[in-house]
Amino acid sequence: MQTDDIPPPQSQHLTNSWARFPMGVFHVLAGAGLKCSKGFDAVVTANIPGGGMSRSASLTLNLLLTTLEVNCLAVDEHSQLVDLAVAVENEYIGSPCGNLDQIMILYAKAGYGTHYLPKTREVIHIPLGKVDREGNSSAASSFRIVALDTGTVRPGLEKSTYAVRRRECEELTEMLQNAGHGIASLADIKDDAAYRAVMDQFGDTEPALCARLTYIYNAQRRFYEMMAAWKNADMATVGAMFRADGHGLRDEYSISGPELQTMCDVVRTVPGVLGERMLGGGDKGAAGALVRRAPPPLTGDPRLQLNARSYSL
Repeated sequence: MQTDDIPPPQSQHLTNSWARFPMGVFHVLAGAGLKCSKGFDAVVTANIPGGGMSRSASLTLNLLLTTLEVNCLAVDEHSQLVDLAVAVENEYIGSPCGNLDQIMILYAKAGYGTHYLPKTREVIHIPLGKVDREGNSSAASSFRIVALDTGTVRPGLEKSTYAVRRRECEELTEMLQNAGHGIASLADIKDDAAYRAVMDQFGDTEPALCARLTYIYNAQRRFYEMMAAWKNADMATVGAMFRADGHGLRDEYSISGPELQTMCDVVRTVPGVLGERMLGGGDKGAAGALVRRAPPPLTGDPRLQLNARSYSL
């Protein structure tokens, strides 16, 4: 297929086809002045479970990197690659995603958290507790991140509740701007006085929109508390913040679904689980949990061995 043969963005016959991703990559690269003359045959394999695990962001980045390499092209910075990947989803596919999934995938570093500062586009890798000279953290072996696939199919971010919530946040932002609040986004409301001023003005008349603000406001506070705990390898607090954010997504942002919450309710009862929440854009797909690593098998009484294994998911 030649670049000129690629269907236009958001073509209806590609709505449910994964083919829209490679087509979107060629379309976006051409628009950026990186027109490609060579294609490639590929088999895509993955072990990522259901929706909500950033499958589309991962696929798009891999397709971009491969297409650029095959055509002997390059981009100057990782940030440009992120922008291209977001453009594939925003412009070609019509998915209203941001850039965090792409950033987390592209900049991920084993044993470290990835802290992205939107205003400067700086990426800082935060060590998990103390690290040795090789950059390894002993705390990293004390827990695992577990994907909890509900076995449900999420129809795509552009067709999920996420798109509705994003429009609601943009609507409230515009209302606050018109009312004289000097903000560019709801994330700019960071102190209690500013938050209370908005709630006093709009809490009674726009309860649903203000609930979205409440989630964002509390989530920002949780983030810095969680990052401090991460630096101290306090995984119990990290898990508690992870769980609290899940409750906020359920109760304030209203983006979860019954299958996701059932999965969280079940796994919350399992010993060794530090925290759990839904993942991704909501409705269906996968949840996730932070779990203490199971202790090594015990010898002797088989009942003790069974008890030790019960900490694994």
